[in-house]
Amino acid sequence: MTHRAAIIFRDGLTQFIQVEQNEKLLDAAFRHGIQLPLDCREGVCATCRGRCESGTIEMEYVDDEALSASELEQGYMLACQTRLTSPGSFYFDIDSSICNLSQQNYRGRVSALNLLSDTVATLEIRLDEGSPELHYLPGQYARIQIPGSEESRAYSYASASAQSAVVRFLIRLLPSGLMSDYLRQRCQVGDSISFTAPFGAFYLREVKRPLLFVAGGTGLSAFLSMLESLAEQGDGGQPIALYYGVNRESEISELERLDALSQRLGDFSYQVVVVEPGAEWQGKKGWVTNALESHLLQQPFDAYLCGPPPMIEATCNWLSAQPVAEHQVYFERFVSS
Repeated sequence: MTHRAAIIFRDGLTQFIQVEQNEKLLDAAFRHGIQLPLDCREGVCATCRGRCESGTIEMEYVDDEALSASELEQGYMLACQTRLTSPGSFYFDIDSSICNLSQQNYRGRVSALNLLSDTVATLEIRLDEGSPELHYLPGQYARIQIPGSEESRAYSYASASAQSAVVRFLIRLLPSGLMSDYLRQRCQVGDSISFTAPFGAFYLREVKRPLLFVAGGTGLSAFLSMLESLAEQGDGGQPIALYYGVNRESEISELERLDALSQRLGDFSYQVVVVEPGAEWQGKKGWVTNALESHLLQQPFDAYLCGPPPMIEATCNWLSAQPVAEHQVYFERFVSS
């Protein structure tokens, strides 16, 4: 039996490897060309220290000086002593360049393009036959090469990492931008397009308590990937609340997918919040923090935030100021380019 492991580095580059039964994580990483730092291999020096963020593991020996009891409770591990008993993901606080890694390149063709409004588009890419198998963690992103230029742009996946050869992205269209102009003016189904992946330290960890998702604009993309992954794998029975903020009603997208996910997930709800709504708007108004309710956050929870920097800052400030339960915050600042 083998287990798939995601190795995530501080700079966001992620590598997926197969770990054999009874094989130590460090040995599996070396076998796949990932040169994790090491020294003693005896569970003493902590040079190969990382953190298990999902999955179950067994460790042979860990010296008291290498990891404290508190660190072990937080999921820290030593790769040289760790065996997997399920698929898992592991974070190492080092840059991937230290381990002689580079990103994986993928090629495909545009299989669908939908200009949902003046400011939002969805792009689907079907990978070419013979492309490397694509894996990523829900919430991570790819860097898409803009056809006809040397530039690339980062976009979060808007679909689950399944066996499908088609990947989907939700993209904000700017008044003037290289990718925006390409999508509006030149993009055609069948166009050859390439990207590098996977990247990102913003991804869904193992779900053990209720989830608060806060999305700003096309920051919704990362949450679509997370929600679809949870729907495919089973959500674990934890409540999930999504707050989706946009500036204007024309920027609202993917509500049909959210409604479908509401049917597939056991306890998922969402609210759309519009900063500058029209007279006919009947939903929540103002900044997304206006819709958050502290009385619903009275048991420990995990918060995931993805959107423009002002929204991230405002939500973090709100969580700090309100009488809410203990929580962990993960965020991705969404910068337009």
